[in-house]
Amino acid sequence: MKLLRDTALIFQRQALLLLRNPVWIFVGVFQPVMYLLLFAPLLKPALQVQTDAQAYEIFVPGLLVLLAIFGGLFQGFGLIAELRAGIIERSRVTPVSRLALLLGRSLRDVVSIIAQAVIITLLALVFDLRVFIGNLLLAYLMLGLISLMTSAVSYGVALKVRSEDALAPLMNTVAQPVLLLSGILLPLTFAPGWLQGVADWNPFSWAVDGTRALFRGDLAADAVWQGLVIMAVLAAAAVAWAARMFARSVR
Repeated sequence: MKLLRDTALIFQRQALLLLRNPVWIFVGVFQPVMYLLLFAPLLKPALQVQTDAQAYEIFVPGLLVLLAIFGGLFQGFGLIAELRAGIIERSRVTPVSRLALLLGRSLRDVVSIIAQAVIITLLALVFDLRVFIGNLLLAYLMLGLISLMTSAVSYGVALKVRSEDALAPLMNTVAQPVLLLSGILLPLTFAPGWLQGVADWNPFSWAVDGTRALFRGDLAADAVWQGLVIMAVLAAAAVAWAARMFARSVR
């Protein structure tokens, strides 16, 4: 019960900080919207599909996973600013749970990313994208698990390196192969066999496949539950590791 109360307090504070400057929600959604408007129209001939709706059915799920990955991986910069301002240091004198210090922040990030995903989904409906509401909610659950995992990793790494100069290249180095080996922009069915084999070791490729299955209405696809299970396990592991980093930094 104390953990829930502490998490709610941290989440409330972090959410208020976000609401005071909501422009960051729209800054975060700007690049995916540009992909949606300027890149997606080129996919119909590239994917050899019959309609624009089919092209968006493939592209939009990948775009949402892209948002969840990058939206979470770069949250650590804000934590470094709090470290420099002494906010984390002052947390040492409070009885708040160290796990709650992480969960409150990460849940704020999850809510922010889901809000951005809703905006992108609504824009995609203008382009004739259609998806069942139940499948869409499961897809948002997948996105929530991804953003929880990536934000927890980002916070843990930020507590380790304590420098934007070190965090930025590190996160970019991780994000680049994740993007290329997950089939986010184009399905990996078009890739050579060796590349598909390498991508099978990328957990985000399972998340992308599962999200695409949900958007095309294939709820019974193995990729759906496989993606959800993999993301849930990785999210739990990331939260456990990052919570230990908070416990070491805030004593």
